[in-house]
Amino acid sequence: MTAHTATAARVRTGGPQDDGPKALEHIAGWALVVVIAMLVTQLGLV
Repeated sequence: MTAHTATAARVRTGGPQDDGPKALEHIAGWALVVVIAMLVTQLGLV
């Protein structure tokens, strides 16, 4: 097994070059921000 075949056999685990549903990621990210903001205000940390 050469270095080239070992590199080619690796499985991609995602990252910046991944082409996926960008709108869904954007909405999920903003939903997470809103949930964290609600939690922070409910706990009185602001």
